[in-house]
Amino acid sequence: MFRFLFLFSLLLLAGRPLPAQDRPAYRLFRAAGKPTAYGQMLKELAAADVVFFGEQHNDPIAHWLELQLAKDLLRLRQGQLVLGLEMFERDVQPLVDQYTTGELDDKAFEADSRPWPNYATDYKPLLQLARQQKFRVVGTNVPRRYASQVAKGGLPVLDALPAPEKLWLPPLPLLVDFNLPGYQTMAKMFGTDAAHGAGVQNIIRAQALKDATMAYFLQQARPEGHLLLHLNGAYHSDNHDGILAYLRQYNPKLKVLTISTVSQAGLDKLELEHQQKADFVVVVPEDMTKTY
Repeated sequence: MFRFLFLFSLLLLAGRPLPAQDRPAYRLFRAAGKPTAYGQMLKELAAADVVFFGEQHNDPIAHWLELQLAKDLLRLRQGQLVLGLEMFERDVQPLVDQYTTGELDDKAFEADSRPWPNYATDYKPLLQLARQQKFRVVGTNVPRRYASQVAKGGLPVLDALPAPEKLWLPPLPLLVDFNLPGYQTMAKMFGTDAAHGAGVQNIIRAQALKDATMAYFLQQARPEGHLLLHLNGAYHSDNHDGILAYLRQYNPKLKVLTISTVSQAGLDKLELEHQQKADFVVVVPEDMTKTY
């Protein structure tokens, strides 16, 4: 009888589907590749002065995490939070302020603030949160027309700008360190021969103008005792480079932590090429649905 029941149980189990394998949407790692949990990361980020969230602009997981992180940091810092966004430029800051304080409706704001094409799905929820919870949002990026002019004609074009427009820029003259790893990587993308040409160097100068502008205005926007959460493309803050290089010049005493978003085929471990990119690395599947 025991043998019969044992065999019958095996037949029943054989007929059942195997338990579904876990399919996580993301994994979190520390810089050296050690797995960590969201709660532990949140605790450490909440103790910082500035947090950079380096995103891939079309990744929905990063955008969802940014929203959750903003909510949680707002709670842990008891409302002492400022949100900085690469996605809005300095000359539209009055509109950002008017929207988050309720003076502008969605239609009027979106008509004149030059939002990115994926604004409605990826960044609007953050501005709506700020509007609801009454914390400040700061657009930190240089107006793109100036970056375009520098890419074509170099930094001297900025000297000819009217004084009111220079208020949207970091202090001039802007010094560019072409030895920064991120800028060296940009140069290599154009090939060895082209890397030292004036055209490539002007493209790097335009990138540096963006980095310096974001660094200058985000540190200005942070009141004493507040945490500033800054969202930007990962390339601007990976390897504690880019924006951070200029931020260290403007205010070396700030406690800064970084997050980078990367994609991998597997999520079990952090691949070597992504290690040390940031204090925390968000790994998402390569086949994750994109927002554009």
